Amino acid sequence: MRYIRSEDEEFFRSTTARFLTEFAPPARLRELRDDPVGFTPDYWRRGAELGWVSLLVGEEHGGGSISGSGPSDLTLVAHEFGAHGAPGPLGAANVVALALSAAGSHLDVLGEVMAGATIAAWCDGEQTFDLSSGSGVKVAYDGDDLVLSGMVRPVESAASATWLLVAGRSPDGPTQVLIPAATTGVTIAAMSGVDLTRRFAAVRLDGVRVSSSAVVGGAGLAGAALAGQRRAQRLVAAAESVGAMQTAFDMTVEWAFDRYSFGRPLASYQALKHRFADMKTWLEASHGIVDAAAGALTAAQGGADPDALREVDEVLHAALAYIGQNGSELLQDCVQLHGGLGVTFEHDVHIYLRRHTLNRSIHGAPSYHRLAIADIIEATEGRAA
Repeated sequence: MRYIRSEDEEFFRSTTARFLTEFAPPARLRELRDDPVGFTPDYWRRGAELGWVSLLVGEEHGGGSISGSGPSDLTLVAHEFGAHGAPGPLGAANVVALALSAAGSHLDVLGEVMAGATIAAWCDGEQTFDLSSGSGVKVAYDGDDLVLSGMVRPVESAASATWLLVAGRSPDGPTQVLIPAATTGVTIAAMSGVDLTRRFAAVRLDGVRVSSSAVVGGAGLAGAALAGQRRAQRLVAAAESVGAMQTAFDMTVEWAFDRYSFGRPLASYQALKHRFADMKTWLEASHGIVDAAAGALTAAQGGADPDALREVDEVLHAALAYIGQNGSELLQDCVQLHGGLGVTFEHDVHIYLRRHTLNRSIHGAPSYHRLAIADIIEATEGRAA
């Protein structure tokens, strides 16, 4: 999260922080552990009123940002979500809002999503990190209708969603379709996960028939839109993970000064000072790389410059690789430095470890992102040659 913020940006961030402190404290997160949704409709509606879901939406559709950089402002909210282990489909809701706004279609649904009156889940059947999962969606044409078949998992908040934005492969190319979650042929099966409040499901589509009017952005033309939506989702995940790292680090430093061993605070021991120095370095670099990714995404928004988009992808992959590896190490150190207390359910540190672990699992391990960077570099060098 940016250290230098305008007065408006700081007000926006602090308002979100205060809201989450009041309505999503650790005790409340524990209470929601077995809740099938993970949050209440009123909580999400009130959060949406603060602007959580409008930052990537064009002003012509009722959206807009605080600073003029929607991605940067969204990282402020995402950071606080990670810092509080907060519930709610922040990334998915913003991705759906971005898709509908960019396409200029289904504006009634967009308004409901922005207001927090309804949940819309994103089913990205065009991408999977687990090649053995069988994930993927086929979109076939049948006269004026489309027929969707396949499965997507994991899909956040699918069980509580009114709408599903489904990405699949049609004969013409990638296609996105907005369908009611209650459509005949849609089956949603809950999945288990490590996070206390975020809920995921497997969405199966068995010959789901919808009108061609359900297409978002044109049949076979969703390739560029999908790439942009994935960039936005990765940015949210990176910022959330850094927020979780920051809170865990802060509470561990406080513990080390308050906890005495042999008449001295733990923080006074040289070996632990070195560990804290390493952790602080990882944390500051993680903040910086998220800021760089948000800046690159802002600069490339609305354009089709392949060099700018390639830079965004490189920075985002680098961010998730770095945060995925060093964030895991930082959070595990935070748990260990608390001793036996750190591995109990009653202590809060595991809340932030869970959030980081979930984001790393869903959005790809560091090795995946390093390979993606290597592929980008090889492709660039190949064109240059």
